[in-house]
Amino acid sequence: MLAILVVYSVVDPSDVYNVSREGIGGGLSRALVQLNFPSVAGAAIALAFLALDALPRRAWYVGAPAIALCAVIAWPGVVDSGDLDARAVNAIPALGVVLAFSLTVAAARTARIGFAPARSHDGLRVAVAIVTVLVSLPWIAAEIGVHFPRGVFLTDQLYTEPGKLPAAAVHLGHHHGTMGMLMVLSALLLSRPWLTGARLRHVYAVLVSLMLVYGLTNIANDFWHEQVVKRGWTSWDIPSAEHPRWHVIWLLMLAGTALLYALGFARGDETALDRR
Repeated sequence: MLAILVVYSVVDPSDVYNVSREGIGGGLSRALVQLNFPSVAGAAIALAFLALDALPRRAWYVGAPAIALCAVIAWPGVVDSGDLDARAVNAIPALGVVLAFSLTVAAARTARIGFAPARSHDGLRVAVAIVTVLVSLPWIAAEIGVHFPRGVFLTDQLYTEPGKLPAAAVHLGHHHGTMGMLMVLSALLLSRPWLTGARLRHVYAVLVSLMLVYGLTNIANDFWHEQVVKRGWTSWDIPSAEHPRWHVIWLLMLAGTALLYALGFARGDETALDRR
């Protein structure tokens, strides 16, 4: 969030993606919109569930509104990738994120947020996280306002006008590939819970499974578009999956979520938990 605030405050709006405001106002505007992205508001829902399992029942008076407010991001048009300037509606999920954060802090201070013991396949989680970060290096660099590596990610096939320098395959600022990376890392970190409530545990597992599938899909979409389609190697593109919609890509994502859930992802050791 700090990188977004700084970069969108100092970089000319024409050099970043679909914003028109400049200066500190532009940075604050883009930061507010970022709180509406699934990598923030979506992850905040999972954290709220995790915190609510550890807190007294009365915490639901804050938790239920927090989850509902964050879930507003699923409503069409709340986040418009074609116009990332802040609007009044963007304050609604942002408030949900603040409430979810307060629950997480309260749970960390007054209760034990549990995670299952180490498992044999934790090494796979680490490997996926490392590969995800390596693939995302160009987007991480763009997030702080630079192109990396210039020799690879500037292509001579992307001219804006004859005689001018080639356009960057990776624009400066935030990418939905970065959002995907954050979703994947969040899902991996949250995938070994120690939730005591049976119903809550299943809802949580479905949500974290969807986070992982959503993140991987957006990484694949952004990488393929920028490094394959933009170079003219093919005209076929992986369909966008940033926002919920009736499309085959979302049917495939839901199927992937169901498969992960069936395999036990993010459910912890249910047998041990049910004996508690």
